[in-house]
Amino acid sequence: MLFHLLFPLSDQIGVFNLFRYITFRTGGAVVTALIVSFIVGPFVIKWLRKHQRNGQPIRTDGPEEHLLTKQGTPTMGGFIILLALAIGTLLWSDLRNGYVWAVLIVTIGFGAIGAVDDYLKLVRQSHHGLSARLKIISQILVAATATLWIMEVSPAPLSTGLAVPFFKNVLIDLGWGFLPFAVLVMVGASNAVNLTDGLDGLAIGPVMIAAGCFVLIAYLTGNVVFANYLQIQLVPGAGELAIFCGALVGAGLGFLWYNAPPAMVFMGDTGSLAVGGALGAVSVITKHELVLAIIGGLFVLETVSVIVQVVSFKLTGKRVFRMAPLHHHFEKKGWAEPTIVIRFWIIASILALAGLATLKLR
Repeated sequence: MLFHLLFPLSDQIGVFNLFRYITFRTGGAVVTALIVSFIVGPFVIKWLRKHQRNGQPIRTDGPEEHLLTKQGTPTMGGFIILLALAIGTLLWSDLRNGYVWAVLIVTIGFGAIGAVDDYLKLVRQSHHGLSARLKIISQILVAATATLWIMEVSPAPLSTGLAVPFFKNVLIDLGWGFLPFAVLVMVGASNAVNLTDGLDGLAIGPVMIAAGCFVLIAYLTGNVVFANYLQIQLVPGAGELAIFCGALVGAGLGFLWYNAPPAMVFMGDTGSLAVGGALGAVSVITKHELVLAIIGGLFVLETVSVIVQVVSFKLTGKRVFRMAPLHHHFEKKGWAEPTIVIRFWIIASILALAGLATLKLR
């Protein structure tokens, strides 16, 4: 919005020429989202506490200490993230860019699904919200809509192409197979973040790390000079997503202020499904879907731990981990919650650096 209002005035007022630069607007989005989080956070938390007398329902089959330390904490704090992210993006982005609207569709759509799920859990005072089938179907519909929009906006062969890391300008044409693939990436990333969101600050830290990486990736893939130098796929217009990712970093930082141990509020499915889907959508547009699996490797590990646990128990009757997802396994081993969170953040940072290394290793 500010881009459309102020950049046309750059001929009369030279300082407004700054709005032509994605880097400047990305910085503006980070700061805006952070400030919005700080302003609206206390009001949102107060409102949630008023309407959630018992807070988020705590699983009785989870770690026993959660029944003592987390009982009464309100959920649906993802509203703070969504509001700050949306305002930061809409204020600083070029709203004529179709990619911006595609990621907003996924973010808000997945956030709405998560909000319904959280609401049902609160009404029922149970950790059972939407049925797994209905939740997945809803996510698939939102992701498919966004993917069709992305395919329409993207030029051929990018519209249906899959880029392969470590290879120069390799683009595999998936045809209509790109639709289910992109949907899988978005839905998979969304639910992977959701599984990781089990301890105070655990999920939002790696989300910010991944979003920070995609600030750089989006900027590079949308820039002719850097894309040619690094021999990665040039995606015209993808640079605007750096602003969206910057707003996600700012919103995440603001939310972490309230979610740091001991948490004043949980993001709930409202936040985790939304930010995970957003990362998936950005990776699809920038042609770095496979790199997301490296940068977001912590989310992959958490998801794999659940799959391994379920498969092992059904086939052998034995559990590989003391409890899944993986962070609960270490809780059962006696690790303190802040220890798990910080060490998982360190792992996420290392994996993020490995993912960024693929930009040069060609």
